[in-house]
Amino acid sequence: MLSCDFTSGAIAHRLKFGGGRNQALPRAAGFSRGRTPKIIDATAGLGRDAFLLASLGAQVTLIERSPDVYSALHDGLLRAQEGPVEIADITARMTLIHGDARDLLGELETEVVLVDPMHPPRRGSALVKQEMRLLRKLVGADRDSLDLMHAALKAATSRVVLKWPLRAAPMSGLQPPSHQISGKTTRYDVFMTL
Repeated sequence: MLSCDFTSGAIAHRLKFGGGRNQALPRAAGFSRGRTPKIIDATAGLGRDAFLLASLGAQVTLIERSPDVYSALHDGLLRAQEGPVEIADITARMTLIHGDARDLLGELETEVVLVDPMHPPRRGSALVKQEMRLLRKLVGADRDSLDLMHAALKAATSRVVLKWPLRAAPMSGLQPPSHQISGKTTRYDVFMTL
């Protein structure tokens, strides 16, 4: 069974030791000294990226279309609200919406849209964590991720951040990104919309 936990495990470790605004995702999203953008996470999943961004002060709207994933995320946010004050304060900056981001983005105002579609299957033999295998089973292949990217590019007033595997080929059908920020296994393709 899929569950979201904002109070322990990897997310708690990342909150305590992650590196704040110097991490790749906040830099890709446009965080800087004195600047905290308003963000939509168009593919909320388990809410970890949104939680990180909210922990740095951003107001984050999470959109999730899978009913099962939405339910798990909703439950996790409710439990977090009843947890430690620090976690409750962070999740208070997170607003969860159930629906298809392709339809909703045009109705919402935001500076930054984060898109993290189901990534292409890995070429190597390393087994994906059980949690991610379950998420992939629930969400599917995200065959419409290019349509979502086009919707995001129309909606964002500053930038769109595409979270993508570090060594994967670029998403087909998109213009080249303005720039990229790479982590150990992930890269963030940044498309400026200004």
